[in-house]
Amino acid sequence: MAVHSSSSKPKPDLMLQCLLSIALLFLSCAFAKAQLISDSLQIEGRYRSFHFNAPTQALRQPALVFVMHGSGGNGRGMMKAAEKMEQLAATSNTLVVYPDGYKRYWNECRKASPAQANLDDVNEQAFFTAMIGYFVKKYGVDTKQVFAVGTSGGGHMAYKLALTMPQQFRAVTALIANLPDTSNLDCVPSGKPVAVMIVNGTDDPINPYQGGPVVLGKNMNMGEVRSTDRTFAYWAELAGHTGSPTHETLPDTDPSDGKTVERFAYQTPGKPDVVLLKVNGGKHDYPNDLDVHVEALNFFRKQVR
Repeated sequence: MAVHSSSSKPKPDLMLQCLLSIALLFLSCAFAKAQLISDSLQIEGRYRSFHFNAPTQALRQPALVFVMHGSGGNGRGMMKAAEKMEQLAATSNTLVVYPDGYKRYWNECRKASPAQANLDDVNEQAFFTAMIGYFVKKYGVDTKQVFAVGTSGGGHMAYKLALTMPQQFRAVTALIANLPDTSNLDCVPSGKPVAVMIVNGTDDPINPYQGGPVVLGKNMNMGEVRSTDRTFAYWAELAGHTGSPTHETLPDTDPSDGKTVERFAYQTPGKPDVVLLKVNGGKHDYPNDLDVHVEALNFFRKQVR
């Protein structure tokens, strides 16, 4: 007769808990995978792709936020960086979209850029116009609440949208990027004001805070950019602001990162806000004291009055 020890058998309630945990894990993974949508639009003979998480609840004329990657990156790669913003957007009637640059680069406003997107003069305005139309048709987005935030080369793309498409973009945020120097600018500015927030580090070796050449690597000389102060002043003057901006030092929530953040802001009723977050000690990265994408989303919300 075989003898079985009852102590070697899992308890029924423990087995049930394990099975439920496995089932929930499987369902959550399947749901997360099903959420991501990747699509493309044909723009002047080129297929341009973009990515977004399908809304988990009904939207009513939602706002639309584009998140642009840096040079050499891609849209899906930005999803982790903007994760907290995405979570907030999901509960505030906002869609977040992550477009891909052409061959990993944008045709932004730097004349010297050797990127294929610039050499081929890819029509970025047509791409963004088509994406806005796509989301208007699919989700009924409010065309008066369209925004863009970009990092590095994506920040330059954000500047291009503000310079050339102010009727379609309510506000933009440029992270670790300065405007191209006037000698390196190949966009034709509209001359119309747009709300702009800039986040730049004072010790950035790639996007020099004081202006100068931007070199990404061998054979990737992007030409010269203006200083952060000149960039900030350009948008402030365009919006009609005068005098000195307000100034405050933000809480240093992570003293170990060696960075502190100061906020300079022009906020006048009836004029677009223009804000600079100066990251003292910041390099070509994000500060730990705040989430730059969450800051961008909060900035965008303030422009809807």
